[in-house]
Amino acid sequence: MALPLAVNGSPSHPSRSRTLAVHVLELLGGGDVLDLADLDPAALLALRSDPAVDAAVVLVAAAPILVVATPVYRATYTALTKTIFDLQPQGALAGTVVIPIATGYSAEHRLAIDHGLRPLVASLDGWTTPTGIYATRADLGDDGSISDAVCAAADAAVAEARALAQALEAG
Repeated sequence: MALPLAVNGSPSHPSRSRTLAVHVLELLGGGDVLDLADLDPAALLALRSDPAVDAAVVLVAAAPILVVATPVYRATYTALTKTIFDLQPQGALAGTVVIPIATGYSAEHRLAIDHGLRPLVASLDGWTTPTGIYATRADLGDDGSISDAVCAAADAAVAEARALAQALEAG
């Protein structure tokens, strides 16, 4: 089975979204992070072809568990996050379990998971875990520390992802 993959839709390096994605990958036992900001922007917008973007599209579709991490801007995921999913064919996430992660300024933006990320994943036939992970600046220290509440959400989401992936694999 392929390793989990995290898609980081933050344009910033370093980012709180990436910190959480790495934490979740560690809980899953490993995997890689795909930093969308490192890819060719024109290719992500389908204005030209690029081998790295083509490979990224394949990696996203092949991951049995996908971690999608994004900061919240204007009450939804970043445009950068959306680009990699716009390049996917219909049904590309069928059989894929997705752990949604969002980071934002205020607690009210946590709804971006339910109103943005879940429909995005569902549009490609993917499955999101019941538990989404949301964090504000107060939940993530500059030293990489993560609040107990966010760690508990990550633990729950990982357990759900494993159970869903197992059920989907069993058919």
